[in-house]
Amino acid sequence: MKTEKHINVAIDGPAGAGKSTIAKAVAKQLEYIYVDTGALYRSIALNAINSGTNTDNEAEINELLNNTKVEIKFINGEQRVFLNSQDVSDKIRTTEVSMMASKVSAIATVRDFLLELQRGLARENNVIMDGRDIGTVVLPQAQVKIFLTASAQCRAKRRYKDYLAAGNTQESYEQILADIQQRDYNDSHRAVAPLKPAEDSVVVDTSDDT
Repeated sequence: MKTEKHINVAIDGPAGAGKSTIAKAVAKQLEYIYVDTGALYRSIALNAINSGTNTDNEAEINELLNNTKVEIKFINGEQRVFLNSQDVSDKIRTTEVSMMASKVSAIATVRDFLLELQRGLARENNVIMDGRDIGTVVLPQAQVKIFLTASAQCRAKRRYKDYLAAGNTQESYEQILADIQQRDYNDSHRAVAPLKPAEDSVVVDTSDDT
């Protein structure tokens, strides 16, 4: 019996490259499911922060994961992330959570915990999935792979403008740039699933684009 094969699109790249913006727009146009995998790691990070988990302690990480339930729900066509039955889609978008997400995403047990959730969504739907290791690890058989990037300075300016538009005046451009550069280093130098283009991906630099 022939089974339907769903289309999987992988968009990888560093923080602030515009992955989510592009993926959401294309998913809406194609009527595909958009999956923001970074939000999953941010949820784990938020749980670690709230529980005071020592992320350098394997036993505490295992305990954290045993008490963590992450779900993706699509409400009115929009992805919402639920942590232990609570919608945390807005709470996970802070600098503190972002930096913790970079740390927990380097932990193999955390990546294993979320891997099947991501692959399950791709098996059951036409998806556009963005992250840092989608084309290399999560969906290596994706039919389309894009590595979206831009200079750190350009990405920091974009994020700074987003914060100002949201009424957040506490973050300076200089601090955002420093955070992005640190996260770039952390993500590309981690031992597990480091940030890098898949060999068969198309690299797109949007530094000079609006």
